[in-house]
Parts: sequence; structure tokens; C-alpha cells
Amino acid sequence: MKTDLLKKSAPYLAAVVLFLVITFVYFSPLLEGKRILGSDIVQFKGMSKEIQDYRDRTGKEALWTNSMFGGMPAYQISVKYKGNLLGYLDQIFTLGLPLPANYVFLYFLGFFLLLLVLGVNPWLAIAGAIGYAFSSYFFNILDAGHNSQAHAIGYIAPVLAGIILTFRKKYIWGGILTAVFLSLELYSNHPQITYYMGMLALILGIAWLIQSIRAKEFAAYLKSIAVIAVAVLLAVLTNITVLWATYEYGKYTIRGRSELTTDKENRTSGLDRDYATMWSYGIPETMTLLIPDFYGGSSNYKLGDNSATAKALRQNNIPEENIRQFINQPLPLYWGDQPFTSGPVYAGAIIIFLFVLGILVVKGPLKWGLILATLLSILLSWGHNFMWFSNLFFDYFPGYNKFRAITMILVIAEVAIPILGMLALKQVFEEGQDRKKMIKALITAASITGGIALIFAIFPGLFFSFNGSSDSSTGLPDWLLQGLRDDRRRLLQLDAFRSFVFIALAAGTIWLSLTGKLKRSYLYAILALLILVDMFAVDKRFLGNDTFTTRSKTENPIQATAADEQILQDKDPDYRVMNLTVHPFMDATTSYYHKSIGGYHGAKLRRYQELIDYQISKNNMAVMNMLNTKYFIIKDNNNNPVAQLNPGALGHAWFVGTIRWVNNADEEINALTHFDPYDTAVVDRRFAAMIGNMTPARDTSDWIRLDQYEPNDLQYSFRTKKDGLAVFSEIYYPAGWNAYLDGKLSPYFRADYVLRAMILPAGAHKVEFRFEPKVYYTGEKISLASSVILILLVLGFGAFGIVRMRKKPE
Repeated sequence: MKTDLLKKSAPYLAAVVLFLVITFVYFSPLLEGKRILGSDIVQFKGMSKEIQDYRDRTGKEALWTNSMFGGMPAYQISVKYKGNLLGYLDQIFTLGLPLPANYVFLYFLGFFLLLLVLGVNPWLAIAGAIGYAFSSYFFNILDAGHNSQAHAIGYIAPVLAGIILTFRKKYIWGGILTAVFLSLELYSNHPQITYYMGMLALILGIAWLIQSIRAKEFAAYLKSIAVIAVAVLLAVLTNITVLWATYEYGKYTIRGRSELTTDKENRTSGLDRDYATMWSYGIPETMTLLIPDFYGGSSNYKLGDNSATAKALRQNNIPEENIRQFINQPLPLYWGDQPFTSGPVYAGAIIIFLFVLGILVVKGPLKWGLILATLLSILLSWGHNFMWFSNLFFDYFPGYNKFRAITMILVIAEVAIPILGMLALKQVFEEGQDRKKMIKALITAASITGGIALIFAIFPGLFFSFNGSSDSSTGLPDWLLQGLRDDRRRLLQLDAFRSFVFIALAAGTIWLSLTGKLKRSYLYAILALLILVDMFAVDKRFLGNDTFTTRSKTENPIQATAADEQILQDKDPDYRVMNLTVHPFMDATTSYYHKSIGGYHGAKLRRYQELIDYQISKNNMAVMNMLNTKYFIIKDNNNNPVAQLNPGALGHAWFVGTIRWVNNADEEINALTHFDPYDTAVVDRRFAAMIGNMTPARDTSDWIRLDQYEPNDLQYSFRTKKDGLAVFSEIYYPAGWNAYLDGKLSPYFRADYVLRAMILPAGAHKVEFRFEPKVYYTGEKISLASSVILILLVLGFGAFGIVRMRKKPE
């Protein structure tokens, strides 16, 4: 019995071991203690510093940070949601491996589980898991440090496994798998990836609905939907804190509706169309799914000594030392219309070939769902290149307009394509299949995909000029640009031939097995090896060993400059800095040491972004002063950063002498163009009831000061002869900030488009602002209770299953 059990377990144990070995062979620098320092990791270090320092010092969560964009909720930065106990399960599935090995192992394991649920032979499932995990985009994001995105991608496949199992009438285990893995998907906290996973699940659900109606099994379908609905409810409640907080916060961010009436055609109820579609895949660029360097690879490619660019430099008598220096720097080999890219979306030549084979041989609702999902993903990835279609989703598909970088939607295709590819091989080798028919389909699929690759290998310049949209802005002479164009042509030609070879090898191996000349077990091993060799090598182009650096550099990536050290001598606890030595609104490194009026985040407050667009970007010093911008960091004559004191900064709070009433957001933002924030508060009439008949009056003896600062707790004291209107240089956010006057909850309102203001009574008093969002404190209680219930369900049904197995006769 033990021998049989070991034999049955062999492929599963082998899969885990093989996945670990492949992961650490690829990420061998991890074994030397090195780590990846992606650009987003550096940005995260900057934006999260105040939050983490507060957590280390107090053991509590700040929930708000003043380190970026004047101040913003910390929900999508670095908050820990301790009520969700499923985080411990996440550590089990990722084996506690270091970044990014943990997420790659999750890619493998999750897709392997999905293929097992689909009835794929476990040895073939290993090959399929390799094909899925090594999709180039999944590695490109690791290079950039998009860890939450990778985390979410890792759980897509097991969530689909639970849903498919439920549709196949395995209600209990299907429901449990769906609930657990969807909880972990939501725990990874990347709403965009989760949304795209939901789109894929919806398409598959519709395909199953059609099938159930045809098979007259609608009652069973409804039962499956009911089970999935309960599973979704449990998963949502387990993650209710982050979901609720994100939903509430989202209404105030650039992903919510603007109150401004300008640029109406570009606006949606979420992101503006041009912003959302800035990263759009070119229509011909879709060919990178089959041929990786079809569009030049990445925006930062390095060439060799034998490149056309190097030859062009030599022909123009450029010194050899300068040639080596030029070709060893990142060069714009990518010639598509995205602003830049770290690499193509390559699904694998063999995987694409198998996908086409699946279109020809697989039957059933899952096939059509996967085909439709793939096509939809590709069409929507074209963004502004296929705008009428994108507009349909921006305007009518709920939630779609909340996300940018829509090329990310190709994740749907990257999931669907290998699923159908592996189902194709399952179908080809099923008992009772017409072997001649399968061979014909095999030849057809190989001819289509291999033929396309071969055409581009032989005639690389037949359809394209290889001119890049940004070539004219590089400042390079035309003879050098021609060298780059020749290299782009060569990259396409080489990779097209490369894809043809891998397709031919895979098709030939399958043909040998179909004709009985190769054992099935050898076929699976050879296919796994071919897929691995193909995709491993492509991924190494964009995430190689040189991406890793020492742990000390990853732990301390942001070093203080002389300007930083100079500013840090100021012990005032709450002032702001504008760093003009970087792009201030696309960089969070300044936030590591200071409270910045800039930052880097995909969900900044909508009104603050509008303040940037309409006032700060136009160097409105009145706005800088009201934001208490005490220091500017600029470069001196030697190009070194230096700190420059701004004597006009207005400080933490002040009393104003007049109110300028406005009727709407348009008038409010325009009123800031010419105004004195120290004397005048610009107030929307919707807050008139809070002010009543009070007329601001300011005496020279009136004062207000900040006594104590915490990111989520600001305490002031003040003295004024008459009732006064105080403006606080803090960002207005009504969903959580409460004001207390002498300990009593009191109203406050918005002034100057983004700041807080209050009517304060005459005399000496104290004011305190505390960030107390109900979504967090109530949500954490619900989350804890729901995660306990879910864990008990898993343990209960797991124990029940074990007991049943033991009672079965041998």
C-alpha cells in the first residue's frame, strides 16, 4: 500500500521539487544573498518610510501619511491588515521563499493545480506550468518591482481551478478552493489583476451557462453559481477592510469622477481616457506573443560588437573606445508606440502553437470561453489604437475605467492560452481519438504558427520600416538611426526563425508520439524541456543575474544628499519639501527623508492632482506657500543638490481675514491663480451652512501653533480675540479625519481647493485632528471573524475527507 501511495505521489512530489530547482537555477543570485532592487521597490521604500517608522515605534498602523502629495491615506501603500488570518496560509503556499522566488514558485504551483483539476496528466501538467510561469511579462514585472502584481497573478490559476471544479459539480471542494484562493487573491491587494481575473471568470461562466442550457442542466448551473457566490462572499468578507477602504478612498482619487467640467470628452467616471490608455499595445505588436523581439524587445537593450549600430559607428570613424561605451549603454531598440517598455509579452512559441492546436481539436464550453477571453484581452490591450472598442468598456463596463496601463489586460490571454494549449495535448492523446484526424490538426497548427514565424524570418522588412515613434527625439544622426533600424530588423528575423525552430521541434516530437515512435512519458519530458529552454532564455534577456544587487543596497537604496542633511537639521515636525532635482510628481525618494508635495502613486487624490495640473505645474508660489513648502531642493552650478529655504511658507495653520465664495470646482481652482492665501480663504458655497453669518476677523495678537505631530494625529493650540476662520495646511479628506475642539467633535470644511478649515471660537483652546476611519476599525473585526470561519471550514471538510478515505475498503 505504501509503495502504491508513493508511486501515485511521485509526479506531484517531482513537480514541487522541479519547480523549486528551476526557480533557484533562474534566481541563483538569491543563494548568494543578493536581491532585486526594482524601480518600484525603491519608490516603495520612499513612500512607506513614515508609515513603517510609526509602526516600528508604536506597534500601530498610521493609516495616513503626510510624506507624499501633501498627505494621503496609506491604504494602498503599506498598511498591514492583521484581521485577515489567511496571510499565514499565503506563507505556506509560497514556502517562505525570498522575493521573487516565492512568486515564481506560486506561478508554477497554481497553474499545476489548475491543470490537475482539468484532468491533465500530472507529468504534462508540469510542462504546462513551466509554459505559464515563464510568460515573459510575469518576469518583467519582477524586474520592475511590481511585487503585488506578481503576487496576484500567482493566485489567478488556483481561483479558476476552484470555479471550474464547482461547475463540474464538485460543489464542496470547488467552493472551498474558490473561497480560499480568492481570499488569497484579494489578500495580494492588486485590484487591477483581480478585476481582469474576474473578467476571465465571467466569460467562462457565460460559456458554461450556454452549455448548461443546451444540456438541460440549468438547475445544476444555478447550484454552482450559488456555491461560487457563497465562496466569493467569504473571500470578500475576509478581505473586507482593504476592499472597503479602497472603495471609499477610490471615490476621492484620480480613479473617481472629477468635479471639473473642462476636457469633458477625455473624462470618464474614473481615469481620463488619455491617461488610462497611455500604455497601449500596438496592433502588430501583438505578434510578440509568438515572436519575442518582434518590436525590438525593450526600450533599454544592449547590443554587441557585431551589431549594425557598432558597424555604423566604425564606418563613421568613431573611436573604438567610444563605440564600446555607446553599445554597452541601454539603447532604444523598442520601436512601438508605448512610452517605454521593459520587455515584450511573450507567451512562448510552443504554447501559441498548442493554443492553435486547441482551437482545432478541443470541444466544449471551456474552449470557447478561453478563445473569447484571449481575443477580448488582445483587442482591449490595443487601447488608443482601437479606441472605439476601448470606449465601449470605459463607458459601459462597470469599473473598467478605474485602471491604467491597459496592456496589463494581456494577463488574461497569458492565462487562457496555455490552458487551451495543454487541453489540446490532453485531447490529442485521449483514448478513442482518430489518430489521422489528430495528425492532420497537428500539421495544420504547426503550419499556421510555424509558417507565420518563417515568413517574418525570411522577409523581416516586408511589412515594416522599423522606424520608432521616438526616434526623432533621440538627437541621433540618421546614419546611426539607420544602424538601430537594421538591428531591429535583425532582432525580428532571428527571433522569428527561433520561434519556427521551436514549433518544428515540438510538432515533430508530438508527431513521433502519435505515430508510436516515442513513449508518452518521453514526450512530456521533451516538451517540458523545449518550453523551458525557449522561455527561460527569453526571460533572461530582461531579468538576468545583473539585475540583482547586494542586500545592503536593497535595504538602504536611498542615500541622503547634502541637501537632505541640511533640511533634516530643521526640527519642525511638519513642513513640506519640493525636490526639483527629480521629476517631483513621479518620484517618491524625496519622501524617504521629508514630507514631500510630490510623490509616486497610481491613486493620488483627484483634487491634489488637479492642483498640480492647474497651479503647481505653473509655479504658483501662493499655492506652494499655502502647502507649507518650506524648502526647495535645486541643483547648484556644480550640479549638486542644495536646499533653498522658502521664507513665504505659511506654516502649519493661520487665521484669515476674508472669505472668497465660489460656486463650483471650476471657480475654486481658478480662484487660486491670483490670491493671497494668508489673507483669503477660497470656500465653496456648499459649506456655507458651517460658516453661517460669521465674518472672519484677524487680530495681530492671534496665533495658532502645532504642538504635537503624528501622521494620524495633529494637536494644535490657539488664542484669538474674536471668532476666527483658521486654515490648516493639511489635505482635506472627509472620510476618516475628525476634528475635536477641546475634546468635543466639531465640524470642519474644505478651503483653497485641498486644505482644511474650521471656525474657531474666541479665547484660548485646543484643536485636534485624528484620522479615525470606520472602514478600518469595523472592517478588521469582520475580517477576523470571516477568516476564522473560512479556516474552520477548510479544517472541518479536510478532516471529514480524511475520515472518509480511511473508511473506504482497500
